[in-house]
Amino acid sequence: MIEAINQVFALFRLNYHNQYYAAWSESQQLGQVKRLWLEALSDFSGELILMGARRAIEASDYLPTLNRMLESCTDALSELGLPSAPSAYEEACLAPSPKTDAMWSHPIAYLAGRDAGWYLLANHPRHEAWPAFQKQYNHWLKRALKGETLTVPERAQLTAPDEAASMGLDDRKEALMALRKQLSL
Repeated sequence: MIEAINQVFALFRLNYHNQYYAAWSESQQLGQVKRLWLEALSDFSGELILMGARRAIEASDYLPTLNRMLESCTDALSELGLPSAPSAYEEACLAPSPKTDAMWSHPIAYLAGRDAGWYLLANHPRHEAWPAFQKQYNHWLKRALKGETLTVPERAQLTAPDEAASMGLDDRKEALMALRKQLSL
């Protein structure tokens, strides 16, 4: 994530040379700004932050603000049809069981929730569950950004019991008597 922020600022320096140095002339100030951006953009993966930076550069002649960068990252997600990490987290926490039958906005919400653990999401506070969910969300996001098609697995169907394999009434009585004898009842 830190590397992504450094790459974003390198892109800004190349594309907005004069504005960049006018805005952040001191290295101490630049470090503070990078920490602020790192904290504000922590919901997004490194790849998505870079996509957002490229979008912001292509859309504006001026150095983007943090707010514009947040919008660019969110727009990049929605263009891909993906929910943001906080939206996917909320969706995963609120999804009814069985999870495979729930109506998901995108499979990434299901997959991240499944891999983070449904029990964790349902029974632990956000400050405990969010890091695990975000890690899984970023894992699946990387795969989606590489072009992988994500899908929610189909719910396994139970097969009807085989009538020929079931015991008849007399067989069940014999088995029960044998069990009673074995247990000395």
